[in-house]
Amino acid sequence: MTMPKEDTRTARILQGLENSSASVRLQAAIAVGTNPDPRIVDKLVERCAIEPEFYVRDALTWALARHSPSVVIPKLVDEIRESRRAQARSQALHTLSKIGDRQAWPAITRELLTDADDEVARSAWRAAVVLVPEGEEAELAGVLATQFGRGERETRLSLSRALIGLGKVMAPVLRAATANPDPRVRQHAIATERLSRDPGAEFDFAIEEAKRIVVLGPSGQER
Repeated sequence: MTMPKEDTRTARILQGLENSSASVRLQAAIAVGTNPDPRIVDKLVERCAIEPEFYVRDALTWALARHSPSVVIPKLVDEIRESRRAQARSQALHTLSKIGDRQAWPAITRELLTDADDEVARSAWRAAVVLVPEGEEAELAGVLATQFGRGERETRLSLSRALIGLGKVMAPVLRAATANPDPRVRQHAIATERLSRDPGAEFDFAIEEAKRIVVLGPSGQER
């Protein structure tokens, strides 16, 4: 019996997503994104969890976003809640942020926003800012503020951008953080405040300026 043309195409894409060549996997992801096929959604989600190449993961996310949210979002939420792989959770969160459908908001828990893995937490911060319902921004800002001072440069910059993305509701938590007894928290909060006033500023410069303020005070005199 001859396999229907559509089944042949689906089988070819599924094989392509498993190919040892990154360029072949990329082309397979682009193909399914160009002509969405719900039968391949499970494989796309599965591949996101283990794909080693960033640009292929980006194509997988794009392909998932091209499908119906009603099909994709439940599978991504399951991945976030059930997978033990940090990459699986991080990429699922990243994909949710690209889809931008607020029906996924309940999946963005405090546990995810404070996850021990920096990549998972960063993805959760970005997704949360996109998905947060109107009226819940201040509560989200409060949770994000608990992460001030966390991690290295990229993690701190991601948190600053997330808080800035929430707008004016971040002001109270930012003021509180600038008075925190932990100097690393104060530095991060001050740098975030500088970036909020000047989005074009360099984060590294803002951090160095914040360190000076923490040590010397706003007047420039050592305390």
